[in-house]
Amino acid sequence: MKFRFWGVRGSIASPGPRTVRYGGNTTCIEVRTDKNALLILDAGSGIFALGESLQGLGSVEAHLLITHSHWDHINGLPMFEPLFDPQTQCHVYGGPEDRTGRSIEHVLAVQFQNSYFPISEAQLAAALDFRTLTDAEAFDIADARVRTVLMNHPIPNFGYRIECGGKSLFFTGDHEPFFNPHAPRTLLFAEYQVAIDQHSVAIDRALNGVDALIVDCTYTEAEYSYKAGWGHGTFESALALAKRVGAKHLYCTHHLPTRSDDELEAVFAAFLADQAGQIQGLGITLAYEGLNVTL
Repeated sequence: MKFRFWGVRGSIASPGPRTVRYGGNTTCIEVRTDKNALLILDAGSGIFALGESLQGLGSVEAHLLITHSHWDHINGLPMFEPLFDPQTQCHVYGGPEDRTGRSIEHVLAVQFQNSYFPISEAQLAAALDFRTLTDAEAFDIADARVRTVLMNHPIPNFGYRIECGGKSLFFTGDHEPFFNPHAPRTLLFAEYQVAIDQHSVAIDRALNGVDALIVDCTYTEAEYSYKAGWGHGTFESALALAKRVGAKHLYCTHHLPTRSDDELEAVFAAFLADQAGQIQGLGITLAYEGLNVTL
Protein backbone atom coordinates (compact mmCIF):
# COMPACT_ATOMS: atom_id res chain seq x y z
CA MET A 1 0.00 0.00 0.00
CA LYS A 2 1.16 3.52 -0.75
CA PHE A 3 -0.13 7.06 -0.35
CA ARG A 4 0.58 10.53 -1.69
CA PHE A 5 -0.24 13.98 -0.34
CA TRP A 6 -1.97 16.30 -2.82
CA GLY A 7 -2.93 18.95 -0.25
CA VAL A 8 -1.55 19.64 3.22
CA ARG A 9 -2.95 23.05 4.24
CA GLY A 10 -5.91 23.66 6.50
CA SER A 11 -8.82 26.10 6.48
CA ILE A 12 -8.16 27.82 3.15
CA ALA A 13 -5.85 27.30 0.19
CA SER A 14 -2.78 29.52 0.35
CA PRO A 15 -0.85 29.28 -2.93
CA GLY A 16 2.03 31.63 -3.65
CA PRO A 17 5.79 32.09 -3.29
CA ARG A 18 5.66 31.62 0.50
CA THR A 19 4.22 28.08 0.23
CA VAL A 20 5.98 26.61 -2.80
CA ARG A 21 7.95 23.90 -0.99
CA TYR A 22 5.16 22.43 1.13
CA GLY A 23 2.24 23.47 -1.05
CA GLY A 24 -0.78 25.67 -0.61
CA ASN A 25 -3.64 23.28 -1.36
CA THR A 26 -6.07 22.01 1.24
CA THR A 27 -6.46 18.41 2.31
CA CYS A 28 -6.40 15.54 -0.16
CA ILE A 29 -4.50 12.24 0.12
CA GLU A 30 -4.35 9.54 -2.56
CA VAL A 31 -4.11 5.95 -1.31
CA ARG A 32 -3.34 2.98 -3.56
CA THR A 33 -3.91 -0.55 -2.32
CA ASP A 34 -1.69 -3.47 -3.24
CA LYS A 35 -4.09 -4.18 -6.15
CA ASN A 36 -4.00 -0.50 -7.17
CA ALA A 37 -7.51 0.37 -6.01
CA LEU A 38 -7.83 4.15 -5.65
CA LEU A 39 -8.96 5.57 -2.31
CA ILE A 40 -9.03 9.34 -1.79
CA LEU A 41 -9.05 10.90 1.65
CA ASP A 42 -10.93 14.22 1.48
CA ALA A 43 -11.60 16.53 -1.44
CA GLY A 44 -9.92 19.80 -0.60
CA SER A 45 -8.39 21.89 -3.37
CA GLY A 46 -5.61 19.32 -3.75
CA ILE A 47 -8.02 16.95 -5.47
CA PHE A 48 -7.89 19.13 -8.59
CA ALA A 49 -4.25 18.18 -9.30
CA LEU A 50 -5.01 14.55 -8.45
CA GLY A 51 -7.81 14.57 -11.02
CA GLU A 52 -5.49 16.05 -13.62
CA SER A 53 -2.98 13.26 -12.98
CA LEU A 54 -5.64 10.65 -13.77
CA GLN A 55 -6.42 12.02 -17.22
CA GLY A 56 -5.48 9.78 -20.14
CA LEU A 57 -5.26 6.66 -17.96
CA GLY A 58 -8.57 5.17 -19.07
CA SER A 59 -11.55 4.47 -16.86
CA VAL A 60 -11.32 5.58 -13.24
CA GLU A 61 -12.94 3.95 -10.21
CA ALA A 62 -12.43 6.14 -7.16
CA HIS A 63 -13.47 5.61 -3.55
CA LEU A 64 -13.75 9.03 -1.92
CA LEU A 65 -13.64 9.00 1.90
CA ILE A 66 -14.81 12.33 3.32
CA THR A 67 -13.84 13.05 6.92
CA HIS A 68 -16.34 15.89 7.39
CA SER A 69 -18.16 18.65 5.56
CA HIS A 70 -16.13 21.77 6.34
CA TRP A 71 -15.25 23.65 3.17
CA ASP A 72 -11.51 22.99 3.13
CA HIS A 73 -12.19 19.24 2.98
CA ILE A 74 -14.78 19.24 0.18
CA ASN A 75 -14.46 22.40 -1.90
CA GLY A 76 -12.23 20.84 -4.56
CA LEU A 77 -14.78 18.19 -5.51
CA PRO A 78 -16.59 20.17 -8.25
CA MET A 79 -13.22 20.58 -10.00
CA PHE A 80 -12.32 16.87 -9.87
CA GLU A 81 -12.04 16.26 -13.61
CA PRO A 82 -12.93 12.52 -13.62
CA LEU A 83 -16.47 13.45 -12.52
CA PHE A 84 -17.05 14.80 -16.02
CA ASP A 85 -15.98 11.55 -17.69
CA PRO A 86 -18.63 8.86 -18.35
CA GLN A 87 -15.97 6.18 -17.81
CA THR A 88 -15.63 7.19 -14.14
CA GLN A 89 -17.23 5.44 -11.20
CA CYS A 90 -17.01 7.45 -7.98
CA HIS A 91 -18.09 5.94 -4.68
CA VAL A 92 -18.49 8.58 -1.98
CA TYR A 93 -18.36 7.71 1.73
CA GLY A 94 -18.78 9.91 4.76
CA GLY A 95 -20.59 10.54 7.99
CA PRO A 96 -23.78 12.54 8.49
CA GLU A 97 -23.52 16.29 7.98
CA ASP A 98 -24.48 17.12 11.56
CA ARG A 99 -26.45 15.84 14.50
CA THR A 100 -29.62 15.91 12.36
CA GLY A 101 -28.23 12.92 10.47
CA ARG A 102 -28.46 14.34 6.96
CA SER A 103 -26.65 12.04 4.55
CA ILE A 104 -23.28 12.48 2.88
CA GLU A 105 -25.20 12.73 -0.40
CA HIS A 106 -26.99 15.82 0.92
CA VAL A 107 -23.68 17.32 2.07
CA LEU A 108 -22.09 17.11 -1.34
CA ALA A 109 -25.25 18.07 -3.23
CA VAL A 110 -24.91 21.48 -1.57
CA GLN A 111 -21.57 21.89 -3.36
CA PHE A 112 -23.38 21.71 -6.69
CA GLN A 113 -26.14 24.18 -5.92
CA ASN A 114 -26.32 26.87 -8.57
CA SER A 115 -25.42 29.52 -5.98
CA TYR A 116 -21.97 27.97 -5.62
CA PHE A 117 -21.21 26.18 -8.91
CA PRO A 118 -22.63 26.51 -12.44
CA ILE A 119 -22.86 22.77 -13.14
CA SER A 120 -25.46 20.75 -11.26
CA GLU A 121 -24.77 17.29 -9.88
CA ALA A 122 -27.26 15.89 -12.42
CA GLN A 123 -25.02 17.13 -15.26
CA LEU A 124 -22.00 15.14 -14.13
CA ALA A 125 -21.07 12.34 -16.51
CA ALA A 126 -19.60 9.98 -13.92
CA ALA A 127 -21.57 7.27 -12.17
CA LEU A 128 -21.93 8.33 -8.54
CA ASP A 129 -23.08 6.43 -5.50
CA PHE A 130 -23.10 7.41 -1.83
CA ARG A 131 -22.76 5.62 1.48
CA THR A 132 -23.40 7.35 4.78
CA LEU A 133 -21.24 5.76 7.46
CA THR A 134 -21.55 5.30 11.20
CA ASP A 135 -18.99 5.38 13.98
CA ALA A 136 -16.84 2.24 14.37
CA GLU A 137 -18.06 0.86 11.04
CA ALA A 138 -15.83 -1.54 9.09
CA PHE A 139 -16.14 -2.32 5.39
CA ASP A 140 -14.05 -3.54 2.46
CA ILE A 141 -12.89 -1.60 -0.58
CA ALA A 142 -11.19 -3.96 -3.02
CA ASP A 143 -8.31 -5.55 -1.07
CA ALA A 144 -8.40 -2.97 1.73
CA ARG A 145 -10.30 -2.94 5.02
CA VAL A 146 -11.55 0.46 6.16
CA ARG A 147 -12.68 1.38 9.67
CA THR A 148 -14.21 4.62 10.91
CA VAL A 149 -13.76 6.31 14.26
CA LEU A 150 -15.35 9.55 15.43
CA MET A 151 -12.71 12.17 16.22
CA ASN A 152 -12.98 15.36 18.31
CA HIS A 153 -14.23 18.29 16.21
CA PRO A 154 -17.10 20.79 16.39
CA ILE A 155 -19.05 18.72 13.84
CA PRO A 156 -18.93 14.95 13.28
CA ASN A 157 -15.53 14.08 11.78
CA PHE A 158 -14.55 10.52 10.92
CA GLY A 159 -10.97 9.38 10.99
CA TYR A 160 -10.23 6.44 8.70
CA ARG A 161 -8.00 3.43 9.29
CA ILE A 162 -7.05 1.64 6.07
CA GLU A 163 -5.44 -1.80 6.22
CA CYS A 164 -4.02 -3.74 3.29
CA GLY A 165 -1.43 -6.47 2.95
CA GLY A 166 -0.53 -6.37 6.64
CA LYS A 167 0.12 -2.60 6.61
CA SER A 168 -2.05 0.21 7.95
CA LEU A 169 -2.51 3.96 7.83
CA PHE A 170 -4.81 6.29 9.73
CA PHE A 171 -5.92 9.81 8.85
CA THR A 172 -7.56 11.91 11.54
CA GLY A 173 -9.07 14.57 9.33
CA ASP A 174 -9.48 17.48 11.77
CA HIS A 175 -8.89 16.54 15.40
CA GLU A 176 -8.46 18.49 18.63
CA PRO A 177 -7.00 17.07 21.84
CA PHE A 178 -9.71 16.52 24.42
CA PHE A 179 -10.18 19.13 27.13
CA ASN A 180 -12.81 19.59 29.82
CA PRO A 181 -14.38 23.09 29.73
CA HIS A 182 -16.17 22.75 33.07
CA ALA A 183 -14.94 23.90 36.46
CA PRO A 184 -12.98 21.18 38.30
CA ARG A 185 -14.62 19.34 41.20
CA THR A 186 -18.13 19.94 39.82
CA LEU A 187 -20.68 17.35 38.72
CA LEU A 188 -20.56 18.63 35.14
CA PHE A 189 -16.79 18.27 35.11
CA ALA A 190 -16.97 14.69 36.38
CA GLU A 191 -19.68 13.65 33.92
CA TYR A 192 -17.93 15.27 30.98
CA GLN A 193 -14.60 13.68 31.94
CA VAL A 194 -16.17 10.21 31.83
CA ALA A 195 -17.35 10.90 28.27
CA ILE A 196 -13.92 12.23 27.29
CA ASP A 197 -12.15 9.18 28.72
CA GLN A 198 -14.48 6.78 26.90
CA HIS A 199 -14.08 8.61 23.60
CA SER A 200 -10.31 8.78 23.95
CA VAL A 201 -10.08 5.04 24.64
CA ALA A 202 -12.16 4.30 21.53
CA ILE A 203 -9.84 6.41 19.37
CA ASP A 204 -6.69 4.86 20.82
CA ARG A 205 -8.01 1.35 20.19
CA ALA A 206 -8.80 2.22 16.57
CA LEU A 207 -5.28 3.57 16.02
CA ASN A 208 -3.37 0.89 17.88
CA GLY A 209 -0.10 -0.11 16.20
CA VAL A 210 -0.78 1.81 12.98
CA ASP A 211 2.16 2.03 10.57
CA ALA A 212 1.44 5.55 9.28
CA LEU A 213 -0.45 8.07 11.39
CA ILE A 214 -1.47 11.25 9.53
CA VAL A 215 -2.56 13.90 12.02
CA ASP A 216 -3.93 17.45 12.13
CA CYS A 217 -1.03 19.51 13.57
CA THR A 218 -2.30 23.01 12.87
CA TYR A 219 -1.02 24.93 15.89
CA THR A 220 1.94 25.37 18.16
CA GLU A 221 1.19 25.01 21.86
CA ALA A 222 1.34 28.81 22.27
CA GLU A 223 -1.15 29.33 19.43
CA TYR A 224 -3.48 26.66 20.77
CA SER A 225 -3.80 28.52 24.08
CA TYR A 226 -6.15 30.98 22.37
CA LYS A 227 -7.58 28.58 19.75
CA ALA A 228 -9.03 25.92 22.10
CA GLY A 229 -12.38 24.76 20.80
CA TRP A 230 -11.60 25.52 17.16
CA GLY A 231 -11.22 21.80 16.45
CA HIS A 232 -7.53 21.44 15.61
CA GLY A 233 -4.44 19.93 17.17
CA THR A 234 -0.81 20.74 17.85
CA PHE A 235 2.50 19.07 17.10
CA GLU A 236 2.69 18.09 20.78
CA SER A 237 -0.79 16.55 20.89
CA ALA A 238 -0.07 14.59 17.71
CA LEU A 239 3.17 13.24 19.15
CA ALA A 240 1.42 12.24 22.37
CA LEU A 241 -1.23 10.41 20.34
CA ALA A 242 1.36 8.63 18.19
CA LYS A 243 3.35 7.46 21.23
CA ARG A 244 0.23 6.37 23.08
CA VAL A 245 -1.00 4.12 20.23
CA GLY A 246 2.42 2.79 19.24
CA ALA A 247 2.42 4.28 15.74
CA LYS A 248 5.47 3.60 13.57
CA HIS A 249 5.57 6.97 11.77
CA LEU A 250 3.82 10.30 12.32
CA TYR A 251 2.98 12.59 9.39
CA CYS A 252 2.14 16.16 10.42
CA THR A 253 -0.38 17.90 8.16
CA HIS A 254 -3.19 20.50 7.98
CA HIS A 255 -0.62 23.29 8.13
CA LEU A 256 -1.72 26.77 9.11
CA PRO A 257 -2.47 28.69 5.86
CA THR A 258 -0.80 31.86 7.15
CA ARG A 259 2.46 30.03 7.90
CA SER A 260 5.12 30.29 5.19
CA ASP A 261 7.37 27.36 4.33
CA ASP A 262 10.22 28.96 6.27
CA GLU A 263 7.99 29.59 9.28
CA LEU A 264 6.61 26.06 9.11
CA GLU A 265 10.10 24.58 9.14
CA ALA A 266 11.09 26.86 12.02
CA VAL A 267 8.18 25.87 14.29
CA PHE A 268 8.70 22.21 13.39
CA ALA A 269 12.42 22.41 14.21
CA ALA A 270 11.61 24.11 17.52
CA PHE A 271 9.12 21.36 18.32
CA LEU A 272 11.68 18.62 17.57
CA ALA A 273 14.31 20.37 19.67
CA ASP A 274 11.90 20.71 22.56
CA GLN A 275 11.02 17.02 22.33
CA ALA A 276 14.60 15.77 22.08
CA GLY A 277 14.87 12.47 23.90
CA GLN A 278 11.09 12.03 24.03
CA ILE A 279 10.43 10.77 20.51
CA GLN A 280 11.75 7.27 21.25
CA GLY A 281 12.46 6.06 17.70
CA LEU A 282 9.19 7.28 16.18
CA GLY A 283 9.59 8.61 12.65
CA ILE A 284 8.17 12.14 12.20
CA THR A 285 7.69 13.86 8.86
CA LEU A 286 6.35 17.29 7.96
CA ALA A 287 3.96 16.47 5.09
CA TYR A 288 4.28 18.30 1.79
CA GLU A 289 2.51 18.16 -1.56
CA GLY A 290 3.98 15.39 -3.68
CA LEU A 291 5.28 13.32 -0.76
CA ASN A 292 4.95 9.65 -1.72
CA VAL A 293 5.09 6.91 0.93
CA THR A 294 5.17 3.16 0.38
CA LEU A 295 4.35 1.00 3.40
